[in-house]
Amino acid sequence: MAFFRKRGNTWQFRISYVDPITSISKEKSKGGFKTKKEAQLAAHELEKELQGGFEQTDISLKTFLHEWLHEHKKDTIRRNTYDIHESNIRNHINPYFKNIALKDLTPLMYQRFLNSLHASEYSKRTIEIVHGTMYNALNKAITLRKLKTNPCEGATIKGVVREKEVQFIDSDDISLFLKETYKYGYIYWIFFRVLIETGLRKGEAAALQWSDVDFKGRVLHISKTLDFKEKTKVKLFGDTKNYNSRRSITISQSLVQTLQSHIQYQNQNKLILNDEYHHDLNLVFCRDDGNFIPSSSLFNAFSRVSSPSDSFTAAYTRRFAIGIRGGYEICPRAIRSRKHTDYL
Repeated sequence: MAFFRKRGNTWQFRISYVDPITSISKEKSKGGFKTKKEAQLAAHELEKELQGGFEQTDISLKTFLHEWLHEHKKDTIRRNTYDIHESNIRNHINPYFKNIALKDLTPLMYQRFLNSLHASEYSKRTIEIVHGTMYNALNKAITLRKLKTNPCEGATIKGVVREKEVQFIDSDDISLFLKETYKYGYIYWIFFRVLIETGLRKGEAAALQWSDVDFKGRVLHISKTLDFKEKTKVKLFGDTKNYNSRRSITISQSLVQTLQSHIQYQNQNKLILNDEYHHDLNLVFCRDDGNFIPSSSLFNAFSRVSSPSDSFTAAYTRRFAIGIRGGYEICPRAIRSRKHTDYL
């Protein structure tokens, strides 16, 4: 029920209602209306919102984004995706909007935020990713009845998409790269060999278990990826990048033979280490004790191989630009000759 009164030259209203979750009686009031009729119309609109479960509070954008990230996204999306959202909020959104109330954010203010990223010379793709975080978060605010509309709707993202030039590796150079890799460790040699032949993402290759290898059919079954940042075995394996990434890849007979030799090598380690070996992980590519290879170790191995001081020269490195840390993977299409397996 709404109550009205005149204070000086303006009118105000007060509404009493019961919170549907806590069953606690609450009040809302607002003043500054020139006429009683204006106050009645505003009170009627607020009553409809409260009856529909919509309650526009003074929660800050920063607080809401924290709740969205931890209450609605954590443990529901891939770790990498979660980290991207968290980084966008921490590095871009919160520093710009500071302590603004969620309800005060307007489309024009949001557009100026996107324009500021463009002015700071961020790529269009980066701005699109930041926009994706905000858009999804504020869509949830609508679902939670904290907003009526999404101020990110219809925003313009400036900039030009930067086309990435595909870097080719000549098949003649593969054996040289693998030879140099072997000097830094057998496990890096076989890991990079599989990446070159199959085009697997590093997380997919690192997650391969022996149950995923069909020696008779010469097939690798790709159904998961390894989360290099996860500290517990329970959450070590995650879903592939998308549904279409779940696939089966035919491999050469040469690679089958290499993997068969590799499993014999692992069996020797299992016999020596016994209970100290991580039998439960059943990984194809792992440390000598069966634990997974850290992403930093893979990146460092590649960096050492491709350093200018090695016979694998810096000039070659420019042609064979694999960014293990940055997320670029080796793709068979980036190998100039399709007969590259002859060199492995």
